[in-house]
Amino acid sequence: MNISATILLAFGMSMDAFAASMGKGATLHKPKFSEALRTGLIFGAIETLTPLIGWAMGMLASQFVLEWNHWIAFILLAFLGGRMVIEGCRGNTAEDEAPIHRHGFWLLVTTAIATSLDAMAVGVGLAFLQVNIIATALAIGCATLIMSTLGMMVGRFIGPLLGKRAEILGGIVLIGIGGQILWSHFYG
Repeated sequence: MNISATILLAFGMSMDAFAASMGKGATLHKPKFSEALRTGLIFGAIETLTPLIGWAMGMLASQFVLEWNHWIAFILLAFLGGRMVIEGCRGNTAEDEAPIHRHGFWLLVTTAIATSLDAMAVGVGLAFLQVNIIATALAIGCATLIMSTLGMMVGRFIGPLLGKRAEILGGIVLIGIGGQILWSHFYG
């Protein structure tokens, strides 16, 4: 793979992380750049690891991975998105009135894993090509770092416009990404 193909692949793999982080940014109260960068680093690190894991699994058992990765991604994203929609629909309580300034580490890790399973599948495919998997995985991780950080900052401006609906919209986006993964597996 040449450098332009690697860059296109990297930014293509980062689009779902961009959408998810935009939803995460919209649900926070004026997230700072440091929080956006933290989210980008978490998403980027996981997006760097998953093609490597996929590549290793591709060397061992590619058929099993390709048969189930779309279902795993869909279930994780539907669960996280459904949780966000439910939280967004709940009435305000005294606890809800305190603005959220930061997402929990494990929530971000789970979301990052769910959005990076497609990169794992790409890693499986790359196992059958003669590519530098380390350079490709690093390119995917760097693109995801940039796009997730940018997504959080875009979400910062969208969140105040949408209010509590931002969480509902973010949940719908995650469910949509999961649905798109299933759709592309069966019809793409």
